Order: sequence, then structure tokens, then C-alpha cells
Amino acid sequence: MEASGPTVRKAVNAKQPVAFISRTEKFSACHRLHSTQLSEKENQDIFGKCNHPNCHGHNYTVEVHLKGKVDPVTGMVLNITDLKQYMKVAIMDVMDHKSIDKDIPYFKETVSTAENIAVFIWQSLCQIMPDPSLLYEIKVHETDKNVAFFRGEYADM
Repeated sequence: MEASGPTVRKAVNAKQPVAFISRTEKFSACHRLHSTQLSEKENQDIFGKCNHPNCHGHNYTVEVHLKGKVDPVTGMVLNITDLKQYMKVAIMDVMDHKSIDKDIPYFKETVSTAENIAVFIWQSLCQIMPDPSLLYEIKVHETDKNVAFFRGEYADM
């Protein structure tokens, strides 16, 4: 006798389910927290040891979370292999083993905080994903205890 679970019937004209998927990557990079809009003393007072002129490094963990309709044919929000490739192009190829402030033009005038790194990754993925509306959240773990996340929200200045 075959074991079977409860009988689940699809409702006629049912709405399409919405699901979340995520993928995690790790990269190593160095940076210096330093604002060109502040004096040397202000930078030192605000950023402390993270303002060291010779940079400091982290082993970052980045989570990319997507939200979307489950395709009735494939059963997927997005093929995870595609997400892996998008993350390689937008994150790994650009940030891994780099000096964030020196090697990535975006950070020449933008302080390379975990918050701004999350925004940068969001914007980079938006440029290469066929459907950037699937992006739900970018989480950047700078350390085991320090995490920033961005959900594509912008406020008026």
C-alpha cells in the first residue's frame, strides 16, 4: 500500500502562489570608512579605527532574497542557477579580493559602509537581471554581529 499525504485540490481560478528564494555568497575585501565631506578629524571621530589610511578588511557574507510568483510550469520564482550567475557578475567579479574604495568607482565619493554596499549590490543586480522587480532584500554581513539590509526603498532628501 502506498503512503500518501492529505489530498490537496487546486481551486479553479486560484491565485498564483508567491514565494521567496535566497542565495548566499561570501567575499573578502578591504575598505576605509572615510567621507570626503568631512575633515580628517571628523572622519577619525566618527569612524575610529575603520578610518585607518591603509584600510582594513572583512570576510563579507551577502544574501540576495527574491520574491515572486511561482511559475506554474517550472515551479520556480527564478532558476537558482541564474541567480548564482547574476551574483557572480554583480558581486563576486566586482568586489571579491578588491579594495572597495579604490577599485569600484561607485565608492570614490560614497562611504563604503555595509549599508551603501547593500545599495550598490541592489543597483548592480537591477542592471543585469531581466526582471529586477523580483529583488526583495540584500543583506550584507560585515561581521558575524554587524548586518545591514536594503529593500530598494528611498526617502525624500
